Amino acid sequence: MLHRHPCILKYISSWNKGSKFFLATEEARPLIQVIEKQNILQICIGLHSILRALIFLHETALASHNNVCSSSIYVTTEGYWKLGGLECLCKFTDATPTYYQRIKSYRYEKAISSNEDIADLVKSANLTAIDAYAFGVLAEDILNNLQNTDEASNLLEFREFCKKNLQNSDACLRSRLLNVLQHSFFTHEFIRIHAFLEELPLKTDVEREEFFTKLRQQLQMYPEAVVAEQLGRVLLSRIVLLDSTAQVKLLPFIFKPKDEKNDLGTSLFTVPTFKSILIPKLLQMFCIRDVSIRLLLLSHFNSFVHVFEADELKNHILPELLVGIKDTNDDLVCATLRALADIVPILGAATVIGGNRGKLFTDGRPNKIAIRSKNLDDISKALSFTREMPVFVNIDENINVHLAERPSPDGGEDKKEKEFSFVEEECTWSDWETQESVGNGHFHIEEESLLDTEKIELQDPTCDPSTSPSPLPELPSSETTVKPKYTKKLVLSDITELDIKNSKVIKSPKEEFDFFTDMEPVIQKTQVLHIPEVQLPKSMFDVKASDATLEEHDVNGWGEDLSDLSIDDTYELAEQ
Repeated sequence: MLHRHPCILKYISSWNKGSKFFLATEEARPLIQVIEKQNILQICIGLHSILRALIFLHETALASHNNVCSSSIYVTTEGYWKLGGLECLCKFTDATPTYYQRIKSYRYEKAISSNEDIADLVKSANLTAIDAYAFGVLAEDILNNLQNTDEASNLLEFREFCKKNLQNSDACLRSRLLNVLQHSFFTHEFIRIHAFLEELPLKTDVEREEFFTKLRQQLQMYPEAVVAEQLGRVLLSRIVLLDSTAQVKLLPFIFKPKDEKNDLGTSLFTVPTFKSILIPKLLQMFCIRDVSIRLLLLSHFNSFVHVFEADELKNHILPELLVGIKDTNDDLVCATLRALADIVPILGAATVIGGNRGKLFTDGRPNKIAIRSKNLDDISKALSFTREMPVFVNIDENINVHLAERPSPDGGEDKKEKEFSFVEEECTWSDWETQESVGNGHFHIEEESLLDTEKIELQDPTCDPSTSPSPLPELPSSETTVKPKYTKKLVLSDITELDIKNSKVIKSPKEEFDFFTDMEPVIQKTQVLHIPEVQLPKSMFDVKASDATLEEHDVNGWGEDLSDLSIDDTYELAEQ
């Protein structure tokens, strides 16, 4: 006899070895090992699950458990309470006083009523009262040290109900477990959500659409750890994943963990909760070879791929994705390739597509040069150089100006800070300016309104003979000192009278940047081997008598060194 229900411990296999029997079930732990870590909401959901399992046995399987206690309850790794310990299970049709007398030693003694009359219960067909009494004892023991909270506001009331109603000595006065399910303790909103998800296949499309539309806002009212532990499995179940309303209203907020930097409060789980509770479930889901499930996971893959560990991606996810590439479904192949692109930044291209790669493309962009900063440096240098340069004006030679003797030849007596005034001041000029103009030419100033700068350039007097001043006579030696005489206009009515000449600034080729330097093709010519012509060796007797010395020649093929021969020896050889 095999019974299947979401709230009953899943049976896998059984065998006997000698006189011992072995039973294999899904992974779970006894309730007594984890009850201390359970909060009130988890306990409330757990009792609700056990109650539903008992109702299934009574109403559907038409059987009685006969040993409801804490030792027959197990908690899975996902936090679900499952009813086990079915060794004493008996169908209503097979129940006899003899059978109950035989299993009495295996039952939980505290869960047996002192006034239990099996014959009367069998006669009145009220064998469900046995499990009702045991469930009342179980609930009272678990809820004994707990108090009312917002998560379970009717806890004390339910505990009192279990003591007075379910543990009533008169079995006929005990409530049926189906009616206990309607108690206010089990009508909590979170329990209602849990029960609706468990019974989702029985709901209509209209009920599903209304439920999933409001579900995200309702789940945000509870701790994310409780939501993930209690509802994580059912939220990622096949029936939820394939629901069209859930795909739009719920799943995007489940598959995308909260971003600590830019969280708008729309996601349900943080990264630590997502990693510890949902990632193990997702690893199992990637092993499912179902096109609809795989396409749904791949559509949200870029939202949670960063939560996986590198080993999980490499050993579990990547092999499954590589299988999807070979499928005949084009949509699956496209989605798989996009998922592989999301893994490349984490694992590297060598791990994803293999190590046989090479640099086949080059960067054809021109090199970036800080042209602007260079021009600004040139402008600043030009400005500083302009402030140091004097302004030349035409001075009337008829006015004699006597200058004092220069104390130093380098013009050190001139002050750079002194400003030149055309109208109010009379300026004296030192001799070094005249000497410099002879050697290097005149300085010309060009005003540019756009940059508000002045650029200075030296002009060679030979370039424009019509505008250049008459050359000065050659200067005497450094020992002779000449005192030139200068004339100037005392008053200048207009600035145009100043002899300031503008010249075009020719940009140096260095200032121009060639943007096509990197784009020029490099064509290498075919290397041609040039063989030099063989020259006849010159004879050592070809010596002119008029030459005072002999020229040295490289003689090919001659093994002797003639550098030690003197002129006299050479003549003797010639005479012979």
